[in-house]
Amino acid sequence: MPRATLEVAGIFRQHGPAYRAAHALPLAQLRVMRAIEVCRTATLGGHIEKCGHCDHTRQAYNSCRNRHCPKCQTLARAKWLESRTEELLPAEYFHVVFTLPERIAEIAFYNQEVVYGILFRAASETLLTIAADPKHLDAGIGFFGILHTWGQNLLHHPHVHFVVPGGGISRDGQRWNTCRPGFFLPVKVLSRLFRRLFLEQLAKAFRQNQLQFPGTLKVLQPASSFAACLASQATREWVVYAKPPFGGPQQVLEYLGRYTHRVAISNQRLQSLEDGNVTFQWKDYRQNGNQNSKRMTLASGEFIRRFLIHTLPNGFPRIRYFGFLSNRHRKAKLKRCRELIRHPVLELLPHIPNERQTCIEKVIPPCPKCQIGIMVRIGFLPPYRWPEKPPNSS
Repeated sequence: MPRATLEVAGIFRQHGPAYRAAHALPLAQLRVMRAIEVCRTATLGGHIEKCGHCDHTRQAYNSCRNRHCPKCQTLARAKWLESRTEELLPAEYFHVVFTLPERIAEIAFYNQEVVYGILFRAASETLLTIAADPKHLDAGIGFFGILHTWGQNLLHHPHVHFVVPGGGISRDGQRWNTCRPGFFLPVKVLSRLFRRLFLEQLAKAFRQNQLQFPGTLKVLQPASSFAACLASQATREWVVYAKPPFGGPQQVLEYLGRYTHRVAISNQRLQSLEDGNVTFQWKDYRQNGNQNSKRMTLASGEFIRRFLIHTLPNGFPRIRYFGFLSNRHRKAKLKRCRELIRHPVLELLPHIPNERQTCIEKVIPPCPKCQIGIMVRIGFLPPYRWPEKPPNSS
């Protein structure tokens, strides 16, 4: 993919100082802005590379490695995929999404660590419970979830994507129970259990004084008002949907490459920065968005605000594992799954090694001059240290 000419870093460098001066930003957002602004500049130092084939030499600056930075996710994603290939099973995989309704999302906006944690727990418990029900799969399943907090327009839209193999280990541990082809679990059943579990845990968080209600949410501070709010949400349908299943492990890897380390907006979606306005591409999925891209123009300050509201709490894990993929039992459980799964599904596995060999190589480009050799480090450039004058990285 060609490198974007306009980047989030450029918008931050040009309009970030004025935005910081006008707003009292929390420390986490200030750190994200600073990391993105100095990413791959001389401020962070770097190294000197030389091609082993044509002796071409260049300077390469270090990445910030911040998980919110659009430029730092490619290698992190490739390394994560490399470790995931050994965990894929020769089975049909499903993609299930749990979304919070608008009113609950408002509460989540001001209570991110608490409510996002409830979102993970309620959704994962829903999948585990329904899958274990004898009326459905009657099996213990394993899966992982990825938290996204944005929509295509950069507004707050918290939801979790789960990737689930279409089967699980029977109660006695002697069989691999497979779901019907193309069908995992009934979404209406999932939606209603998810709604009940989430509201119960949110009510518990309220009783334990773990929630804050600033601004327009102050009306929910009285217990009676909060209870009425939860009651109103308990009577509406919550959005849970299952996308068509993947064709096999190789398709799962291709999907994961697009979703796991995504940030609120990629540099490739940015189109222009003119007269203090940012224009970017987006898709409105409520209006046939899969086919039609739209353009949105925002004032630079509003663009920065929307980007920063997706800053996650420090240390909050946005990728989590459940069931037989939980870290404690993963290796042994996966071994047992492979023992129970039989032919002909095993035919899917030969595609995996090729993908595994190339997932790291895809993000290590060859020499830009000869397109043959590999760039090798031959020296290091020290980072900037205050109060010295920042080096010129132009």
